[in-house]
Amino acid sequence: MNNIKNSLFYVTVIGGFTALIYWMISKGASLEAGRGIVQKKIESNHWNDFLHSMIENLQHPLAILLAQIVTIILAARLFGWIFRKIGQPSVIGEMIAGIVLGPSLVGMYFPEFSAALFPAASLGNLQFLSQIGLILFMFVIGMELDLKVLKNKAHESVVISHASIVIPFALGLTLAYFVYETFAPQGVAFSSFGLFMGIAMSITAFPVLARIVQERGMQKTKLGTIAITCAAADDITAWCILAVVIAIVKAGSLASSLYVIGLAILYVIVMLKIVRPFLKRVGDLNSTRESLNKPVVAIFFITLLFSSYASELIGIHALFGAFLAGAIMPENNKFRNIFIEKVEDVSIIVLLPLFFVFTGLRTQIGLLNDPYLWKVTAVIIAVAVAGKFFGSALAAKFVGQNWKDSLAIGALMNTRGLMELVVLNIGYDLGVLSTEIFTMMVIMALVTTFMTGPALDFIGYIFKDKPTIIPQEIGNKSKYKILLSFATPERGKKLLQIANSLVKKQTDNSIVTAMHLSLSTEIHSFDVKDHERKMLVPVIEESERLNQNMVSVFKVTNDIDTDIIDTANQGEYDLLLIGLGQSIFEGTLLGKILGFTSRIVNPDRLIDKFTGKEGLFENSPFDERTRHIISKTKMPVGIFIDKDLDEVDRIFMPIFSEEDSFLIDYARKLINNNGSQITVLDTSGEVKSTRNMQENIRSIEQIAPNHIMIMHDRTIKKDFLETQNLMIISLDSWKKLIESQSIWLNNTPSVLILKP
Repeated sequence: MNNIKNSLFYVTVIGGFTALIYWMISKGASLEAGRGIVQKKIESNHWNDFLHSMIENLQHPLAILLAQIVTIILAARLFGWIFRKIGQPSVIGEMIAGIVLGPSLVGMYFPEFSAALFPAASLGNLQFLSQIGLILFMFVIGMELDLKVLKNKAHESVVISHASIVIPFALGLTLAYFVYETFAPQGVAFSSFGLFMGIAMSITAFPVLARIVQERGMQKTKLGTIAITCAAADDITAWCILAVVIAIVKAGSLASSLYVIGLAILYVIVMLKIVRPFLKRVGDLNSTRESLNKPVVAIFFITLLFSSYASELIGIHALFGAFLAGAIMPENNKFRNIFIEKVEDVSIIVLLPLFFVFTGLRTQIGLLNDPYLWKVTAVIIAVAVAGKFFGSALAAKFVGQNWKDSLAIGALMNTRGLMELVVLNIGYDLGVLSTEIFTMMVIMALVTTFMTGPALDFIGYIFKDKPTIIPQEIGNKSKYKILLSFATPERGKKLLQIANSLVKKQTDNSIVTAMHLSLSTEIHSFDVKDHERKMLVPVIEESERLNQNMVSVFKVTNDIDTDIIDTANQGEYDLLLIGLGQSIFEGTLLGKILGFTSRIVNPDRLIDKFTGKEGLFENSPFDERTRHIISKTKMPVGIFIDKDLDEVDRIFMPIFSEEDSFLIDYARKLINNNGSQITVLDTSGEVKSTRNMQENIRSIEQIAPNHIMIMHDRTIKKDFLETQNLMIISLDSWKKLIESQSIWLNNTPSVLILKP
């Protein structure tokens, strides 16, 4: 009745007021007489009118900007994924994506497309948006600096970082002396050109270095700590020097720049002595996610914008102000983590790739069309590596590091990445760097960043040090070994409960390893230890409650799937337990659309689609990570679907075919170790007709006659399922249930799906 009433009201209101709108427009037409209204001519070809309108829409500045952003994000994601797969930081792929979309590739081979997507008139909008992205990014970099670590390691880090600045700076200035006449723009003084060459040679990419250290699991080692500390000290020193260099370039001489430098010093003092204590007070009062409301967030963003604006007015660039604003944020790690989450996604995923592409549009590799120019580029790379790599390594050796760690520090400090591009773009905007030298320096930034990973691997190989995530205790092949990989402490406790039920009474002949992996893009260097404690401590406490011996593993990575697979395969585990991640769109039309889109954004899915691997799971609710792990691991895998599992006492085990016979071995383990009650459902008479299964069940009945029961009734009642704690089923049988859309799926308890 209510539906009919609502429908009548809807028709009356919409119909009545639509008629009123039409009547008023018709009456209003009579008022146009004598007002000089020009009627647009309507052409007979309506299709041409539509096409003309679409072309105008496509050429609108907003439409062009949105098309640029979509193209840039897709290209950045694709190239970032490719470079992650070959063991490189994703930032290298994003830098390459920028060059590919610029005149060096797309502009050279598809000039019409490039001109349509990146018309000269639109580059101003792209530049301003990329600058906003850089300001937000530098703000995050400032917040990621752990000043307490700097204080604790001040002596060693300052010696290494300052040596890693002054040596390449001097070499860069010397190189500028030899290339000034050929490559410096007309009207640029040698001091300006030389100073920018020096600072460009001496920069280190702190964020890229920190990510590499995390991805390689080095953040808790002495080497990792020193490297991050040196990079942080290098960042602070280099940006201060850059501010002075910019002041000198803009003022024209050192004497004239003293006014700018004086104002900059005053500005820094105000930020440290007045603004910082105020922000600390605000942060202490609003350190929780609930209390960090819009007015509070506005205070910090205004501080960021004011600092950037002030530094731009003084003449030392807005990016220095953004960096300083981040560095003076309250030191409360919890507060910083919350605030970084608010800023980082938009700045890194959406806005920062715009900067890479804008840099790529300025990089014209085609200009290096002479062997001499490539020789100069090679010399620039050699000088950059010699100054930064060997300068840092020798300084580290001098302060007492061994040769392996010294060389590793040199390799890490030689990483230039995004920070180099920032410096080069500032120099290009100031007119200090010509297009040719700018392109050469961009190539140098790519090469020195790319070589970091291989250099670390080579150093490790030379010194016979191959770190592995596999604990030493796992080397005993005679023990039954279970690896459980969990995303949250709650899921880890449930997986541990299942593992414990399988090996409870085999304490001397079994090993359980609990592993948590965190994405390097979702955790920051200053928060690693707190995050590790948060993830592992609840699971460790659960192992103590269960009296289960357990090895815990924590690692920061950029590829969770691959690390789980490698750890499981290298450790030769007997069983891998994982939790299931499921898409909320699974089975819907939107899900199919998003699924197709995700194959473009995530190339792993696209590769599986072409190779036919995805077809194996096309009817299952498994997410792509679970699919990948199942297809690549060499041992049995258990996929756990949690429905508030509290005990592992009553277990329901359906047998659909002879291939399910391996489940009986798990039934034996659960009965022997946990005293579980197992109900085996013989859905098609396979248990009765298969001799092997019959003998295995009889052997269990002889030892524990009251712990296993065979059911032949295919009609399973809801009341029975509600009495069970867990259903254990094979992967093939689970697929059959999904395909048949069995009502079991609505009433099952928690499920453990096993791949033999």
